Amino acid sequence: QVQLVESGGGLVQAGGSLRLSCAASGRTFSTYTMGWFRQAPGKEREFVGGITWIGGSTYYADSVKGRFTISRDNAKNTLYLQMNSLKPEDTAVYYCAAARLNGVFRTTRQYDYWGRGTQVTVSS
Repeated sequence: QVQLVESGGGLVQAGGSLRLSCAASGRTFSTYTMGWFRQAPGKEREFVGGITWIGGSTYYADSVKGRFTISRDNAKNTLYLQMNSLKPEDTAVYYCAAARLNGVFRTTRQYDYWGRGTQVTVSS
């Protein structure tokens, strides 16, 4: 089992940047596919991006492609989400998630563990 704790959220102006972190407990972090999701008020939780554990391949939702970058530091058991050129529509609670299998996973049901989220607010 793995526990996930997100940090780094906050208030930023449109066009600005934030870097989110997700600290994972456990010694098997390197063997999980990791993902970022977000949920805005009144909306369903949506996929942002993911990174596999074999090969470290990354994949993104079209809405963030070219602006957001996912990375992982397996030595530190930490997942990152670098967010640039932020827009007001990026405002949401951001969650990290872990999946025991390796692959490209874009739906919430494909992930086994979840953090509690961190709020990101982008002002116009």
